[in-house]
Amino acid sequence: MNAQEFVHLINPFKDKVFRLAKRLLVSAEEAEDATQEVMMRLWKKNESLEQYKSVEALAMTITKNYCLDQLKSKRASQLTIEHHQYADKQAGVLRHIEANDDLQWIERGLNVLPEQQKLIIQLREVEQYEFSEIAQILDMNETAIRVALSRGRKAIREYMTKTHQYGISSN
Repeated sequence: MNAQEFVHLINPFKDKVFRLAKRLLVSAEEAEDATQEVMMRLWKKNESLEQYKSVEALAMTITKNYCLDQLKSKRASQLTIEHHQYADKQAGVLRHIEANDDLQWIERGLNVLPEQQKLIIQLREVEQYEFSEIAQILDMNETAIRVALSRGRKAIREYMTKTHQYGISSN
């Protein structure tokens, strides 16, 4: 495979790789480095990429593993959600402020979740992956993913209900 074919193959999911890396590593610079590293690893495998059922799933798995390795080496624990399509760009100022507030609430709720649930919510809700694709990326069975997603959503709901009920703000 030549360079042009490789670029054509990876372009459809390169932004997803970056968003997942940014979600896990927080820093845009670190996410860019991670994306470059993933692309380099894919390029090194370019002759054998045709044997994979989904190169996108392979890229997401490499991204996840690379970022988790980076986090382990840094012992970082603060993760943030990245979802640029959350607020409608045509919305008025008030709607935009409300959307940002909602996003912050969800982000705070996500921060109380275990790392695996954060990953599953990112892949399912933000990146819109199917359960089978998430299972392949995370090397888990679909039932475990559905359970973790359900528990994660419930924990976020409980967090939001509790903080709203008591008027707690964790800014």
